[in-house]
Amino acid sequence: MPKLKTKSGAKKRFKITGTGKVKFTQAGKRHGMIKRTTKFIRQARGTEVMSDQDTRIVKKYMPYAR
Repeated sequence: MPKLKTKSGAKKRFKITGTGKVKFTQAGKRHGMIKRTTKFIRQARGTEVMSDQDTRIVKKYMPYAR
């Protein structure tokens, strides 16, 4: 069997935790911050853990992620 390729976009956007969950940074904070509320900016800080349904999809994109 040939090696499987990792999706380049996925490896830039997601990290796998030690327990196998998928971490991602919150969206919507690149530009246009003036129109966003302070509450939105505060709550969109940091990273989130992806839901189980989406985790299955992302793990297919990154077959060699540990």
